[in-house]
Amino acid sequence: MSYSSHPQTPNGYAQTHPDSPVKRSNGLAIAALVLGVAAILLFWTVFGGMVLGLLALVLGIIGARKARGGRAPYRGMSIAGAVLGALGLIASTVIVVIGASILNSDEYKSFDECVRQAGTQSERDACSAEFDREVND
Repeated sequence: MSYSSHPQTPNGYAQTHPDSPVKRSNGLAIAALVLGVAAILLFWTVFGGMVLGLLALVLGIIGARKARGGRAPYRGMSIAGAVLGALGLIASTVIVVIGASILNSDEYKSFDECVRQAGTQSERDACSAEFDREVND
């Protein structure tokens, strides 16, 4: 005797009904959220903030569109992943822009030249002190 709620077929396997709910998953939403969290945690690196942030943003948008169309669940997770990815991308971009502006500044160029010409550690320390003085003035 079978205790299954599904009708039995002659070969002993349970028969499924076409109207039974099918579990759907949204791997894009999960991937977007994981990548978004990683982008936020690693925003200070180019790879972490920019690459992972961009991937999280793209996957989050695709996952949210699929969820909006009723083809996948977890729309909120997709949106959260996209937002975290965008924040990581923005923060990393700001850091890269600030770094590039510092490296292109006249103060840094004179510091770099001073360090190249310095022969001893005390001369390099003097270059560093001069650089600090120029930046803070």
